[in-house]
Amino acid sequence: MGHMPYFDELAAVFQSVEATQGDGSPLGLAEGIEQAIRMIRNRTGAGRKIIFIGNGGSAAIASHQAVDYWKNGGMRAIAFNDSSLLTCISNDYGYPHVFERPVEMFADEGDVLIAISSSGRSENILRGSKAGLGKGCDLITMSGFKADNPLRSIGHLNFYAASSSYGYVEITHLALCHCIVDSIIGRRA
Repeated sequence: MGHMPYFDELAAVFQSVEATQGDGSPLGLAEGIEQAIRMIRNRTGAGRKIIFIGNGGSAAIASHQAVDYWKNGGMRAIAFNDSSLLTCISNDYGYPHVFERPVEMFADEGDVLIAISSSGRSENILRGSKAGLGKGCDLITMSGFKADNPLRSIGHLNFYAASSSYGYVEITHLALCHCIVDSIIGRRA
């Protein structure tokens, strides 16, 4: 019984998820998910790929989802979390550039970049996202903590979890990613 407040609060965070368009105008969550599904299906159907970036727990989500999107979803998807890549780029260029440099090298116009950051303030995620925009990628962001975080203001489509708990935000981002890929898979059946 003592653990129920955790799940009650997690349920409240799920209920508070907001989706916004690039200009900041609100979408209902269902419409935001539909837009993400259409964007990903259109882009991958045209031969483009999905790129995931994230730090820490968000890096684990990025890696997990890149595998799910290609293995289960049949879409080309990658995450830039290889340890040699991370340490090499960090050593040679500095950690703020750890996603920017590979995105500049590997992103193609029309790819979908999914940037995941609990705080929405990680410099390397912001730089990687801006590099994706510069390459002509569609940008989907997933963030939390403060509603005015900088990542939330730069995506074509932005999902925001209203919590300052890493656990709640990360679980919400993982659930959103699964919802999107599972919906894509389900529509093929």
